[in-house]
Amino acid sequence: MSCSDPILLGCLLTVFLPLSAFALIMIFTRDNHKLSLAISLVASTIPLIIAWTFFFKLGGEKPIIYNFEWLMSDIVKVPFGFLLDPTSLLMLVIVASISWLVQVYSIGYMSGDPGFGRFYADLSLFALAMLTLVISSGLLQLYIAWELVGLASYLLIGFWYEKFSASEAGKKAFVVTRFGDIGFFIGLVILTIFYGSLDIASVNAAAVAKSMPPWLITSAGLLIFCGVMGKSAQFPLHVWLPDAMEGPTPVSALLHSATMVAAGVYLMTRIFPFFAASATTMTVILVISTITLILSSTIALVATDIKQVWAYSTVSQLGFMAMGLAAAALASGTLFAGYYHLTTHAAFKALLFLCSGVFIHHFGTNDFFTMATQGGRKLLIPMACITIAALALAGIFPFAGFFSKELILTALAHLDNKLWLLLGLFGAFLTAYYSFRVIFVMLFPKDPEAYLKVPGHIPHVEEEAHGHSAHGHDDDAHGHGHDEHHGVPWVMVFPLLVLASFTLILGFCQGYLEKLLLGASHPHAMNYFLLVAAVGCALSGIALAWLDWGRKDAKCVGFIAKMPALQTFFIQKWYMDHFWRWFLNRFIYGFFSKWFTYNDRRVVDGGVDAVAFSTIGSGRLLSFIQTALLQYNLLFMVLVLAGVGIYLMMGR
Repeated sequence: MSCSDPILLGCLLTVFLPLSAFALIMIFTRDNHKLSLAISLVASTIPLIIAWTFFFKLGGEKPIIYNFEWLMSDIVKVPFGFLLDPTSLLMLVIVASISWLVQVYSIGYMSGDPGFGRFYADLSLFALAMLTLVISSGLLQLYIAWELVGLASYLLIGFWYEKFSASEAGKKAFVVTRFGDIGFFIGLVILTIFYGSLDIASVNAAAVAKSMPPWLITSAGLLIFCGVMGKSAQFPLHVWLPDAMEGPTPVSALLHSATMVAAGVYLMTRIFPFFAASATTMTVILVISTITLILSSTIALVATDIKQVWAYSTVSQLGFMAMGLAAAALASGTLFAGYYHLTTHAAFKALLFLCSGVFIHHFGTNDFFTMATQGGRKLLIPMACITIAALALAGIFPFAGFFSKELILTALAHLDNKLWLLLGLFGAFLTAYYSFRVIFVMLFPKDPEAYLKVPGHIPHVEEEAHGHSAHGHDDDAHGHGHDEHHGVPWVMVFPLLVLASFTLILGFCQGYLEKLLLGASHPHAMNYFLLVAAVGCALSGIALAWLDWGRKDAKCVGFIAKMPALQTFFIQKWYMDHFWRWFLNRFIYGFFSKWFTYNDRRVVDGGVDAVAFSTIGSGRLLSFIQTALLQYNLLFMVLVLAGVGIYLMMGR
């Protein structure tokens, strides 16, 4: 094993190039925007080429593992290295591709921003963390990269830190995900103590061979899933994700498509045999992910910020992926359905966010009702691409989402309890409705007064424009010029076309990807009832969205307005933010912080002060011995010697 090995060299370059780019930009070139851009693009292009080369060259071969001794003892082995197998290679391609496209797109979106160099440095740091996470051979190494992803996302979400809400959103994302990561770390500690290795291949093999006690798999699995809940925004740790919209839109695309939020689902697929060995763990995951799917879908029904609609959509689809993985494990299936939906979702969700970024960049607002009334549909390429992405999200044939959603619903249908399938179909209906609520408003705008009764809609209020106006974006930077593409720079259009192409073709790659991941493509019996039910739910959601928002005489209030109490409940986001505020005030601040402060001031500081005061007091007491009078000193010496003599005589 040496650096002359081209595969090992490729792994090292994939990790160290983004790290070098981050260091160079932050230390030397941050104020030189063009040079910073060049460094970052080179450091993302080479890993992209390596990722695709590995995917095609190594995809059909046996797993390649490079392990180095890192932390070793007689009972514990913690490796550091790289694991290249179909699971990691597919995710490596997804992360490298999305990261590169976002960097290209950001050339136009972030043009003129004084923090341009810092932005590309943060993107490089994020790429370093995600790429390392994907190809890590050990769980501790993966955990370190996992935490580095959290740091990079904090920097990117709070990029416009001058705005209070952006700063708060970054801190909220960082703190909330730490709740889950504490459980993740404890799970790794338990696994280390009672199993003795954190090597991913070893952990999976032990779970399959049933050489681990069931209690260890269940307890460690549930604790590790806590990390998944935080990173992949599962109930009740989902509250950070919508607030993450305060970051620039390219950041939203990067975090909410295939990278940060999908890291949790990727972790589930990475150690899927370990999770699948515990029915209890997978049942808990199935319950939590189903709640996540329904909760986030209902909130998306009433959101007016276009990025928040897609953010809650991301939460719901992550829940859907976890449902697919849990259902497959409980029904003795494979990881393919959940992982395949992660793959297709990466393309069309990144497309949704980047298209939204074009509209935000052009109109200076996140409110899609305002975009519609100001002529959003005239941006032809973004409008066509966002419609393609919405069709995929809704699960309409022949777009990629149709194929991956069908597989997950099939996995749910194999469960004995059909309630999970019904809830999955209901989630598909809600997804189609809220997706085309946005599309129909944009395609068929009404008079601005028709939208005044929409809760949360405030006409002509700039939202993300703070980032642009505060950083020097003029009208031309916003795209108000009148070139042949209606003010949309080609550097922003190109990633849209690439992602739209992936959205169109990934559905037809199902057999190839299944063979890659599982070693063989398994024939799937067509369940026509399920197919009709799934497509019917999607079409029903689209039809209802048309009646509420698209047709000429639409009332533009939504069907949920007929139930005001429920609408308020959804607008308030199921009062989850209120719950967390109460929880923080009552338990974190009111109990833990209070008693920790008391302990710090009375016990820690008090103990230190007591030692200091006793030292001072004993010094003052002993000072009386030294009177500078010789006779007293001699008397003291005689008394001490007499005392010692008496003690020795009594001892005899």
